[in-house]
Formats: sequence, structure tokens, C-alpha cells
Amino acid sequence: MDFGFAPVARPGMTSWDMAELKLIKTAAEEGLAEAFAGARATLPGAAAVKSLRDNAFRIFEIKGLPHRRIEEWKYTDLRALMRDAKPLAAPPDAAAKVKAKAAGALLSAVGARRVVIVDGAFVPELSDLAALEKGLTIVSLAEALVIADKALIDRLSRKALFSDDPAFALNTAMMSDGVVIRVAEGAQIARPIHLAFITTSVKPVSVFTRSLVTVGKGASLSVIESHESADGVDNQANHAIDVSVADDGRLDHVKIACEGDRALHVASLLADIGATAHLNTFTFTSAGAVTRNQIAMRLEGAQTHVGIRGATLLKGRQHADNTLVVDHAVGHCESRELFKSVLDGESRSVFQGKIIVEPHAQKTDAKMATHALLLSEDAEADAKPELEIFADDVVCGHGATAGALDDDLLFYLRARGIPLKEAEALMVEAFVGEAVEAVENESVREALMELARRWLKARA
Repeated sequence: MDFGFAPVARPGMTSWDMAELKLIKTAAEEGLAEAFAGARATLPGAAAVKSLRDNAFRIFEIKGLPHRRIEEWKYTDLRALMRDAKPLAAPPDAAAKVKAKAAGALLSAVGARRVVIVDGAFVPELSDLAALEKGLTIVSLAEALVIADKALIDRLSRKALFSDDPAFALNTAMMSDGVVIRVAEGAQIARPIHLAFITTSVKPVSVFTRSLVTVGKGASLSVIESHESADGVDNQANHAIDVSVADDGRLDHVKIACEGDRALHVASLLADIGATAHLNTFTFTSAGAVTRNQIAMRLEGAQTHVGIRGATLLKGRQHADNTLVVDHAVGHCESRELFKSVLDGESRSVFQGKIIVEPHAQKTDAKMATHALLLSEDAEADAKPELEIFADDVVCGHGATAGALDDDLLFYLRARGIPLKEAEALMVEAFVGEAVEAVENESVREALMELARRWLKARA
């Protein structure tokens, strides 16, 4: 059986040395190497940024696309799922910008400030940048990379919880654009910011974006992130958002993935959080062929509260993976993780959650749960919650369940004249709603539930 490895011959090699193996590159890995070599000179950034890119791509070259023999990727074998590498998306032309104008309509009731990234490029003329609130700045990442001050280089090169992850390293090497959002100390930004990521190409392309969000001491911000692309096009996306919340700061974040039915989507969210701060993030996934959402948070100050929640609705042969790591680096902090999955057809959901409590992080309060609702006998839910606790005065726990709709409750609804499909829909809405209700903004909550209802209607 060929496992994709071959011996590397060297002068003077002994038979024992022949046991050394080298990973054979796949067509996708070779395509990514060619794309990086071709784009390296034109990707934005000064010399320090180019060095950062080279170092990151070296990590990817050594490790290759993540596969099932890497523990964090054991349920999502990207090496097998990604057969080739799509060409890098071209900068958006006038036609692409016209297409992008209609994106994100579902969130129009939220009244958010819209910031648009089309085919991996920030588009100021489609973005609402007028009359920014005092203390708020929004600039293009590409522009920031050209200037590349020391603070930016330090931010991009700092050691994060998954900085050696090959997918994240690839994003660092290939990032073309995105946005840099800064909220000054004490600024309270009431109006949400909507980051609309739109891929308009009717031919398969790949995009790599990186965005930075900094919330200053005592400041607050709400960010909504949406991703859209057309059905029938097997696009590839690798997005990353790097978040820093200072002491007493607050960030509410919602991500909505509504990409095309053949899209491959890998997204990374990493966050460093100060003392007495609050960070809540919610991830909603109902589209795309393969989706991987990976989240890494480090709690660096006491009395910090973190909420990580999500809802996944899948059908057909869709695959969605939510993998998260929460590092309690100091004591007296609280984290809550709750993920709900609804699975139909031959779909598959993956939840991998790890809570780390470091040796001096006493009085940590951390709870994690994942629940899957299987609407088909062919659906699959994989759950792997983990605790790594190195302190002795903590309250930590995790739980995971998977099962079908409750027959007794279904009978109760049908006995009152409610048709089967409608009864199932009511139960699914209630199941998903438990996670959605944690979203702070009422208009966003309603938009998420509307997406759930649309999914249910399409299933019927």
C-alpha cells in the first residue's frame, strides 16, 4: 500500500538510513508551491514582511497539507480533500464589484458599517468608511503591509497557539489583503462592523486574507463576518482573523459561512485577551462542501470572560469541522463553549475542543459542550472534547451528545395536528436557538434564525 512516502537516497546511506522517509508532495502541494513562487514578488509587503512570508511557507513545505495523522486534523484530512490548488484570484474588476454590491442582504436590518473584501481584495468604494466614530480606524491590510511598522511585524510574527499549523502558516505566506481595525482606548463603537468576504469568480480560484482587530483598553466593538460565493464553483478560501482585546475591553464577533455548495473553506481565529475583558464569538455554518473553523484563544489576564459558541446545519455530503483551543494562562477566568450541529443526508460534523489550564491558573471556571442532532441514519457526528488541567483548584467539565429527534416530543406535536415536517422543523429551531440566543445583537440573532429556517425549508 502506498502511503505517499518514499526513501531519500544520500551518498553513504546505510540500509538503516533507508528507513528515513520523505513526504511525497501531492498535486495540491506542488500547485501551492508554484503559486507562492509566482506571486511572492507581487504580494504586498516590505522586506520584513517578505521574510515573514518565506519563514511561514517553509513551515508549510516541511509539514505539507494537514492530514489524518496530525491529531488536530484527524477528522478532516485536507491532504485527501484538496486534490489540487486553484489559481489565485485576480483583483476584482468592475463586473466583480457590481456582483458584490448585492452580497450580505440578509444583514441589512442590522444597520452595520459594511466593509467589503472582494476576491481577496479590500474594496474601499464599496465600503462604508464615511464619518468613522472617534477612536475607530479601518485600513487595508495590503496598505499596512507596505508600511510594515515594527508593531505590525511583531503582531504578525508572534508565537500563537497554532502558529505552526500548516494551514495557518500557508495563510501567513499567501495573505494578499484584508482589513486592519483599531479601536482606541476607551472608545465605545456602538455600530457593528460587517466584514463581507465575497468571491465572485465563476471559475475556481483561491483567496487568502488576513484581518487584524485591536480593541483598546476599556473599549468595545461588535464585528460580523460573512462569507459568500456562488454555487457550482469549487473555490478554495483560507481566511484568518487575529484579535487582541486589552484590559477591560469587549468584543462581540459573529461569523456566518454561506459559501457555494462546492467551496472549500478554512478559517482561523486567534485571540489574545487581557484582564477583566469580555470576548464572545459565534460561528454559523450552513453551506460549503468542506469547512474548517479553527479557533485559538489565550486568556492572559484575570477576571476575563470568554464565550465560544456555534451552530452547524449540514445536508448532502457536506463536511464541517469546528476545532478550538482555549488556554487559561492565568487564574480567576471563565470560559463557556457550546456547539450545536444538525445533520441530514450523509453529512458529517466534527467538534474538537481543548481547554488548557496552566499551572498557576487557579480558580478557573471552564465548561464545554457539543450536541448533535441526526436527522438521517447516514449522518455522522464526531466529538472529541479534551481537558488539560495543570492546576488543582478549578471547576472544569465537558460533555458531548448525539442522537435523533425525541419520538415522544414529536408525537406530542403531531397529536396536536402539526404535520411531520413542520413538527421536525419546530424541534430543530428550538435546538439551534439555544446556541443562537447567546448572540448579543437581536437583529443578528433573527438573521441567524432566518438562515436556519431557510435550511429547513430547503430540506423539506
